Amino acid sequence: MLSLNLPVFDTKINVRNGKNVIFDVIRKRYVALTPEEWVRQHFVHFLIAHKGYPSALLANEVMVKLNGTTKRCDTVLYRRDLSARMIVEYKAPHVEITQAVFDQITRYNMVLKVDYLIVSNGMQHYCCRMDYENQSYTFLRDIPDYASL
Repeated sequence: MLSLNLPVFDTKINVRNGKNVIFDVIRKRYVALTPEEWVRQHFVHFLIAHKGYPSALLANEVMVKLNGTTKRCDTVLYRRDLSARMIVEYKAPHVEITQAVFDQITRYNMVLKVDYLIVSNGMQHYCCRMDYENQSYTFLRDIPDYASL
């Protein structure tokens, strides 16, 4: 798979039914190894190993109901009280991060109302902090460490 702009980690990749699968440390099972999943697994590892995010407070493929349809957030960070704190949306490395990607994560946030939104294609990463009081957001220079959230 493609080298990403994220730290390398010890991936667990197998072949099942003729297809590559990768171990998801959050879901604790093997999942199809797509380009987007490659980004997700690297980013989750980065959050846990390099930014101090507790794996127990992260969830992958979180279902949300929006306007009568079911959508899936790629990764959600929860607080200890299990309210959502951050949404992360992944795209495959060849997918450009456009306004449409931000529109997608913003729709998810209409339901979850988190403090942070992150979008990554494994090469570029964008993080913004929401300011609901002023109905605005601020892009951050870096992905914050868990301790500084």
